[in-house]
Amino acid sequence: MLFQFITHFNDRYTYYDGALLALKGGCRWVQLRMKDSPEEELEEMALRVQALCRQYNATFIIDDHVELVGKIHADGVHLGKKDMPISEARKILGHSYIIGGTANTFEDVKAHYMDGANYVGCGPFRFTTTKKGLSPILGLDGYRNIVRRMREEGIRIPVYAIGGITCDDIPSIMSAGIDGVALSGTILNAEDPVEETKRIIHI
Repeated sequence: MLFQFITHFNDRYTYYDGALLALKGGCRWVQLRMKDSPEEELEEMALRVQALCRQYNATFIIDDHVELVGKIHADGVHLGKKDMPISEARKILGHSYIIGGTANTFEDVKAHYMDGANYVGCGPFRFTTTKKGLSPILGLDGYRNIVRRMREEGIRIPVYAIGGITCDDIPSIMSAGIDGVALSGTILNAEDPVEETKRIIHI
């Protein structure tokens, strides 16, 4: 079971704070997601979070900004459904970078697989306030159906569940055949984000 932390912010924590707390709790995969932020602000934060990830020997992914990934030599990029196509990003970055894509259906997963993605973030599991323009909710049945169809067609690519997931959801998501979870609010909004991260890893 793999675990990704996706940065966000709230009244208590900045993007940097959230990444630090997740890393302190044992998470070793951070995706910097700063939608609608100015490029200078994004690059400054990316360099700071990248330094943190290197300190903790963690994978550092940037959401959307392919050029920035290449410029600062982050570990990879995550591309949403309205971002650059994965095949195009692969041409720009080559094969030494991780490229992940957002999926909501089996067809999305298959397309990303065919285009050479390294993993898929599949969701939303349930309603979440951290993302605008939410795709249809999948729930456990949606994940089971996608995993079944992947097996039928011999498609092997890591699939991460995302979207409103809490600690208590993880066992049932694992039993649906999903490879990992991507979390944001459930850590940032916890009373003690470091301990919550440890609890998630333990589960």
